[in-house]
Amino acid sequence: MILRMHSWNVNGFRAVLGKGFRDWLERAAPDVLGLQEVKAEEGQVGGDRLFDGYHCYWNAARSKKGYSGTACYSRLEPLAVQRGLPDTRFQGEGRVIRLEFEKFHYFNVYFPNGQMSPDRLDYKLGFYDAFLAYAQELRRDKPIVVCGDFNTAHREIDLKNAKANEKTSGFLPIERAWMDRFVAHGYVDTFRRCHGDVEDAYSWWTYRFGARSRNVGWRIDYFFVSEELSSAVRDAWIEADVPGSDHCPVGLALELP
Repeated sequence: MILRMHSWNVNGFRAVLGKGFRDWLERAAPDVLGLQEVKAEEGQVGGDRLFDGYHCYWNAARSKKGYSGTACYSRLEPLAVQRGLPDTRFQGEGRVIRLEFEKFHYFNVYFPNGQMSPDRLDYKLGFYDAFLAYAQELRRDKPIVVCGDFNTAHREIDLKNAKANEKTSGFLPIERAWMDRFVAHGYVDTFRRCHGDVEDAYSWWTYRFGARSRNVGWRIDYFFVSEELSSAVRDAWIEADVPGSDHCPVGLALELP
């Protein structure tokens, strides 16, 4: 069985609905879809009444309405659903949905942005650590798939202007070091596994300066799998031509028995 999964930071679910989202969904036909930065509550958009054939799971931010938030649409009914991380310090912003399937645990995560202040950078780094600890705990039971907006470009090849952004959150040495540690724990960047060091492959572009038309971007949206699933990866891709958000969708195909 080939399982096709997509992830997309839509930067406002209600807005993207008016920008061709339904047409994209029909074409892409994901088995599992993770959305980040939905900036809405399920009741505001119709939830599981929106798209036929999908189970719907939302985690809206409780701390601030119209902020952050994640949603999952899945053709497969999960065995269990959990919203948020166990660590209470990182609850309330609607950043995590975990779906447990027969063969793996699936995470849809909108990792924090650290650019606003030193406190938010500390929050981001703490969130990273709490997520990794939880993923490692669950991994004792079955493998991990994690998708979402990590808000960090891992290597110089993952953004257009690396040198100019070395002191910018999203490409700080301390953030990149966590990505190194994540990979060292046995998590595989599926896009790089499939496409090696291909250049100019980005998933986010600022709205300013005509950045997207010039492809001056960052690759901060990922699908990682724990190495136990590495041999099941059949393809991973970036849909840079899909409009509607400052991010574009990214995808993963897994072949499971």
